[in-house]
Amino acid sequence: MNISIITVGKLKEKYLKQGIAEYTKRLQAYAKIDIIELADEKAPEHLSEQDMKIIKDKEGERILSKINPDAHVIALAIEGKMKTSEELADTIDKLATYGKSKVCFVIGGSLGLSDAVMQRANEKLSFSRMTFPHQLMRLVLVEQVYRAFRIVRGEPYHK
Repeated sequence: MNISIITVGKLKEKYLKQGIAEYTKRLQAYAKIDIIELADEKAPEHLSEQDMKIIKDKEGERILSKINPDAHVIALAIEGKMKTSEELADTIDKLATYGKSKVCFVIGGSLGLSDAVMQRANEKLSFSRMTFPHQLMRLVLVEQVYRAFRIVRGEPYHK
């Protein structure tokens, strides 16, 4: 399986980079993983609705340009469906079973994802109703994808 994670914004924190590198290394035994980091738009503190839409649309265009046309796209969004680790594992397993070898997770910038990206998504996934820094979500996502593969294979790790 080929998994890509498209994310907006540069990862700066060393501890997050280390965690992502560790889980990416572990994941290589199960899938080819590609993390695509896109530039975010500069957003002043106070923006009008129109300015927020313009920024999300610009970031969205960059995201859409990186999505493989054959990919099953899972957008991380607060309004998405919450799943257990087992349910995420089941989703990944079913995609593989039905011949979807390309899965693309999308993490938006600080303002979220554009309408166009949300429309392109085959499904929307939420890890919580709370808001988290998108850089931290990158680590959480990579760990959960790794956990999902371990669950699918019946290997120890998940408790």
